[in-house]
Amino acid sequence: MEVIKSAGILAPYRGVKPPAPTWFDRALAQVPERSSFDVDGVEIELLTWGQVGKPGLLFLHGDSAHADWWAFIAPFFAEEWRCAAISWSGMGSSGRRATYTFGEWASEAIAAIDAAQLDEDGKGVMIVAHSLGGYPALIAGERIERVRGIVALDSAIIPKALMADVPRPVPRPHRVYTSPEEALARFRFMPPTVGDQHYAIDHIARTGMTQVEGGWQWRFDPEIWRDIETRSGDLLSDLPRKARCPLALIVGEASELIRDEIATYMRGIYPEGTPFIGIPEAGHHIMADQPLALVAALRSCFAYWPERKAQ
Repeated sequence: MEVIKSAGILAPYRGVKPPAPTWFDRALAQVPERSSFDVDGVEIELLTWGQVGKPGLLFLHGDSAHADWWAFIAPFFAEEWRCAAISWSGMGSSGRRATYTFGEWASEAIAAIDAAQLDEDGKGVMIVAHSLGGYPALIAGERIERVRGIVALDSAIIPKALMADVPRPVPRPHRVYTSPEEALARFRFMPPTVGDQHYAIDHIARTGMTQVEGGWQWRFDPEIWRDIETRSGDLLSDLPRKARCPLALIVGEASELIRDEIATYMRGIYPEGTPFIGIPEAGHHIMADQPLALVAALRSCFAYWPERKAQ
């Protein structure tokens, strides 16, 4: 997510919530329990849905995002799963660190398993990870056997030769907006959204801001990318084969990040037989572009995922 100076897709609404379908309102009505847990001295924001003791499902967001990106997705699974979503350190309402690494974020994901009581049945935890969230998810899948499987959502691993064509995050100070309405009017995704689900975009933006002295600003540390390396395949290409669990990859068929040549590269670095599932009319931000199609795709993945015996 990136906020830029020109008016965004929500500007015409002038701060009013766009009309939303009934399913969306019903999903948000399933209010999560909000708490936090400590990882190396930093408080990590935690949202949970569903009953403890059911199979565990952990949702991990992407760059400059927050746990509430999943607030209209996770409720679709809460009847059958114990669901949780976290905000990475440096994002959402989680604390900030002096520096950020994929390894530290992986530690946060692993700690969330116990904090949210996701593995009470002893059968391991499924992880759904969007974009940047896919990298620490794969690291977690290498470190521990409690990860039953990982479904990565448009989580691009890009070879160095193609990196010149990929937008690079640029650290810059937050702008302080005079009102929530002004912030909403300036909100945009990077890369741009291809969908017209304005109600979902509004929710993501509205829950992504916080009040500060002098106004409102976005809830992430603008210095995140000062230290984090890029999505270069030279750094990340070994992660899929190191994970000790089955994997699946869901991509937006209109994604600017996973173009044909990158998809071909990724098929070569993921284990043979890994499902690659395309969501039509979805860009990089699949949950915002095609939320119900994403729910259906995830349900299909889970229905055929190999069972694991209790440890």
